[in-house]
Amino acid sequence: MTGLIGRKLGMTRVFDAEGTHVPVTVIEAGPCPVVQVAGSQVQLGFERKKATRTAKALAGHAKKAGLEAAPRVLQSFPLADAGEAPPPKAGDSVTVAIFAAGDRVKVTGVTKGRGFQGVVHRHHFGGGPETHGNTRHRKPGSIAPGTDPSRVIKGKRMPGHMGARNFTELGLRVVKVDAERNLLFVRGSVPGPMNGLLTVRKQGGRSRHD
Repeated sequence: MTGLIGRKLGMTRVFDAEGTHVPVTVIEAGPCPVVQVAGSQVQLGFERKKATRTAKALAGHAKKAGLEAAPRVLQSFPLADAGEAPPPKAGDSVTVAIFAAGDRVKVTGVTKGRGFQGVVHRHHFGGGPETHGNTRHRKPGSIAPGTDPSRVIKGKRMPGHMGARNFTELGLRVVKVDAERNLLFVRGSVPGPMNGLLTVRKQGGRSRHD
């Protein structure tokens, strides 16, 4: 397997063998039951959904895999290389044991929502002059010429909704794996608030942080 579904528990610190302080994010990753195997994709579930809130189609989908309750979250992951391990079957459980200390991973989550923000906060504009009667301290300024092209160019940085979007943090290192408690300790920060859902995937090849 190449990934797991998890939940962000928060940040703490650990000390390596040399006594160096390492900031880490603690992720509750799995266990994730295998709901379906289709071609080169494996569909995993995470947590349980209340029976009263489960659609009949989803309940039947979970029952076909031998699950007692429908998962709250469903996510598909590509299968690992054929030579690494036998492919999982529906009903199996994938745990955090697929990761090891030193692995490089990429973590995807939904960033914290910041609401409607101006250009200074959203795009880090420098703002206008603060003296001599100027009143455009935090305004965006001119957004387009009036004659040509007589429109606002697509992609112009302007005020708007900030945060609450999918974001993937690349090149993170696994510092520690606690298989008994299904915990993954990843160096650095990951997107999203505490208790936010995350997807942790193995990252092959070089990272942009190398």
